[in-house]
Amino acid sequence: MNTKDKGFTSKLVHAGGIKDPLGSAVTPIYQTSTFSFRDADHGADCFSGAEKGYIYTRIGNPNIEELEKTVAELENGYDGIATASGMAAVNTVYLALLGSGDHMISSNAVYGPSRGVMETLYPKFGVEFSYVNTSNLEEIKQAIQPNTKLLYLETPANPTMGITDIEEAVKLAHKHNIMVCVDNTFSSPYLQRPLEMGADIVLHSMTKFINGHADIVGGMVIAKEKDVYDKLRYVMVNVGFNMDPHQAWLARRGLKTLSIRIDKAQENTIKVADFLEKHPKVEWILYPGLKSHPQYELAKKQMDGPGAMISFGVKGGLKAGKQVMNNVQLALLAVSLGGIETLIQHPASMTHSKLSKEAKETAGISDGLVRLSIGIEDVDDIIADLERALSFA
Repeated sequence: MNTKDKGFTSKLVHAGGIKDPLGSAVTPIYQTSTFSFRDADHGADCFSGAEKGYIYTRIGNPNIEELEKTVAELENGYDGIATASGMAAVNTVYLALLGSGDHMISSNAVYGPSRGVMETLYPKFGVEFSYVNTSNLEEIKQAIQPNTKLLYLETPANPTMGITDIEEAVKLAHKHNIMVCVDNTFSSPYLQRPLEMGADIVLHSMTKFINGHADIVGGMVIAKEKDVYDKLRYVMVNVGFNMDPHQAWLARRGLKTLSIRIDKAQENTIKVADFLEKHPKVEWILYPGLKSHPQYELAKKQMDGPGAMISFGVKGGLKAGKQVMNNVQLALLAVSLGGIETLIQHPASMTHSKLSKEAKETAGISDGLVRLSIGIEDVDDIIADLERALSFA
C-alpha cells in the first residue's frame, strides 16, 4: 500500500512497506545477523548496490528498514537511520557533519548528554562549540563564525521548555551555509515536523514518545536530502550504531499508537498544568500550552499541540522539590519521558548533573526545577498524587 496520501494515524498503522512472503499481518522479527544470497552473482550485486538485498544486520534488516521508512514518512524526510540509542543518533550527526576545526552552535538548554559528550569528547578531535539561548535569534547570529558547520536545536528544550523559532533559525543558518539539525524528541512528528520548516535533519530518542512504553532504548535520524542521508548512514554503519531487529520490532509496534497515546497524555497535561499554575506551593511553571509561557504564540504556530512535558518550581527550592518527588505514589521518580506512565525527576541532580554549575545557570536549569512527563493514567489520579506530594513541600 502506498501510504503517502493517507492521514497521519493511517501512516502509523500501515507505513513501512515490508511485506512478509507468508502473508503475516505483522512483520515477523528477522532476528538474524546475516542473510544468505541466491548465488555468488547475487551477493556481488547486493554489495555493489546493483540489486537491493539484505547482507548483514548492521547494514540493513527488514525490521529496521520498516521502522526507518515509517518515521521518515511521518517526518516527510528522504529516509531514516535507526540507531541503538538516542545518543547514537546524536553522535551519528556530530561525526557525519563535524571535523577538526569545525564549529557547532547549540541550544544551551539541551539534553544533558548531548551537550556533555560534545564538551568532553569532541574537543580532542578539534571540534569547537558555542551554547546559546537559541530562543533568541540574535544570540544565534552573534555566535556564528566562519567555521560554523552545524546549528543543533532542541525545541521544546530539555528541560526548560524553551521554544526556538525553527523556520527563522533555519533561514539564518542557511544564509551562512550552516546545516540545521533539530532534536524533535519532546514533540514527535505528530506534533512538530522540523523538516517541513526547512531543517536539514531531524532526530529522535525513540526510547521516548515514539516507542512510548519504556521497554526499549533506540534512536532515529531522518535526513531531508539524499546526500546528507548518505553521509549519516555511512557513519552509522561503520561506527556500528545500528539498532537490533527485536528493538526495531518493538519500536514499530509502539509507534502504531503514537497519536492516541499523545492525544490522551496531552489532554491530561493541559489539566495538570492548569492545576499546578494555580497551586499556592508552585512558584512557577513552564508549559507551551499555558498562555503564561513566554513563547505561547510561537508554540501554537509551529506545533500541532503543546505536548506532555512540564517544568515547574516548588516554593522552597530544591529541598521542597525533593519532598514532592519523594512523596509521589502514582508517578515514578525516574528519568526518561514519553511513556504511558507519569514520570517525575530533578534535572539538576539527574539528567543534567554532568553540566557545570555555570552551564546549568546559563541554560536556566535551576536547582529547584522539577520535570514532569505526563502519562495516560486517569488525570484525576495524577492530580491527586501531585496534590498529596505538594502537601509535604
